[in-house]
Amino acid sequence: MEFSTNLQDNIDYLHKKLNVQNNFDVVYRTLHIGGRTACLYFIDGFAKDETLLKILQVFSTIKEEDMPGDAHGFTKRYVPYGEVGLIKKDDDMIVQLLSGVSCLLIDGYDTCIAIDARTYPARGVSEPEKDKVMRGSRDGFVETLVFNTALIRRRIRDPRLTMEIMTAGESSHTDIAICYMQNRVDQPLLEMIKKRIQNLKVDALTMNQESLAECIYPHKWFNPFPKFKFSERPDTAAASVLEGNIIILVDNSPAAMILPSSVFDIIEEADDYYFPPITGTYLRLSRMFISLLSLMLTPIWLLLMQNPELIPSWLAFIRLSDPLNVPLIWQLLILEFAIDGLRLAAVNTPNMLTTPLSVIAGIVLGEYAVKSGWFNSETMLYMAFVTIANYSQASFELGYAMKFMRILILILTAIFNIWGFAVGVILSVCAIVFNKTIAGKSYIYPLVPFSLSELKKRFLRGRLPHTEK
Repeated sequence: MEFSTNLQDNIDYLHKKLNVQNNFDVVYRTLHIGGRTACLYFIDGFAKDETLLKILQVFSTIKEEDMPGDAHGFTKRYVPYGEVGLIKKDDDMIVQLLSGVSCLLIDGYDTCIAIDARTYPARGVSEPEKDKVMRGSRDGFVETLVFNTALIRRRIRDPRLTMEIMTAGESSHTDIAICYMQNRVDQPLLEMIKKRIQNLKVDALTMNQESLAECIYPHKWFNPFPKFKFSERPDTAAASVLEGNIIILVDNSPAAMILPSSVFDIIEEADDYYFPPITGTYLRLSRMFISLLSLMLTPIWLLLMQNPELIPSWLAFIRLSDPLNVPLIWQLLILEFAIDGLRLAAVNTPNMLTTPLSVIAGIVLGEYAVKSGWFNSETMLYMAFVTIANYSQASFELGYAMKFMRILILILTAIFNIWGFAVGVILSVCAIVFNKTIAGKSYIYPLVPFSLSELKKRFLRGRLPHTEK
């Protein structure tokens, strides 16, 4: 429905639509501007009081004979503010109002004047807890979309950097920003993503980016390897944009969704580029090797324990030193789930108690678990290494994908011995090889299809390219 030139009709409709009598934070103010009655709507807590005060002071000086004939002329002459828009339909006005925009209706005008004098509660752009670096910038994304786009703009001062705004969710009307470089982005992929977001039929993006990811890429849910890379670091997002990737920012989420993302993109971290090439290469190769070791260490050890004749003499020390009371497979599986239980407990533990409870869980539970006979010391050692190794890379999704594959290999090895181990490894490799990015390309490019030059870039951190003037 479009607005009427009769202000009272507009007020009666909006009061009923917005349920003003019951919503204490929906504030309206009736005032006189140039001899006409006007009504200002805003949300308490979103409006900048100082800005609105200065604008209202200007309105109080307008004389009746100086009032323009339409809202467009009024904004040009009497709204001394940068972010001003005109809205014809009430549904658009309500969405803007509930987003924090102040809306002004003037008798005789059939258009709403939207004044974007809003402010959101926000925390500081401090370094994210997960994506920490040993050297580099210490800022991070926050839950306010405008702040996040500004952090990327600060790093890329190029007019070809484009940030398109879209909305999704019938109830939430969540703002979604799509960031890309016009001259570097994959245009077919960009159009596909925009079309999928426009066609979303969801009530609300309750889980922010995870809800959006499941909506725009709903296929192969059974494959645990992540299809997107998430980062809370603006420098990582800016670098990805310059590489031709697409960044999706969702309001109320302190992370950027980077796509398309292969397994090599997910493994990369900012520390690789904050150190010299030789150090960055070492860090990257170490991370890859440790991730592979976290996947294969316990299954290989279980296989050797089930087949002692395969253990070479120089590895004889890996044999169990204490009697075996509980089968090894059950020890390993119990520890896999117990570690997740301790991790969840740490998340929900108050900060002042995190350190002492971690010490208790690590020392007391570990020591008594071995003494009680439930676990062997060798099992505790290898699972402790696997747990720590999972934190060598920043992606939670990749860490849990490795965990699920490791459990699968352990179970198959325990049941079918050597053949089960081989089948488990083959299934894990297939889960990676036959996975696809959202662009439909290989998940392990440049291995498939093979490209030697790109492969060197993935494994070796070379010198950054430079241009001569």
